[in-house]
Amino acid sequence: MGSDVQPGPDEIEWWFAAVADGRVSRDEADRWAGRWFLDDGLDWDDPSLRALGRLYGIDLRAGPGEPYLHDEAQVREWLAEFRRRRAR
Repeated sequence: MGSDVQPGPDEIEWWFAAVADGRVSRDEADRWAGRWFLDDGLDWDDPSLRALGRLYGIDLRAGPGEPYLHDEAQVREWLAEFRRRRAR
């Protein structure tokens, strides 16, 4: 997924789920989210902005070869939280 059109909640959720399910790498998701998160000219709802901020940085590690700062359980919790928040 990807385009030049600002993504909506469905596309953001797709990326979160794809990381959680191993369909895309954390690096791919980080680069995708960074492209949108860092664009100051866009307007986001709170759940989407929060989710993008989490995806942007999802590939961070404490050091080379170290585990990710945010484990798989935390990624799944973030996905569940995003789903709850956007359903409100």
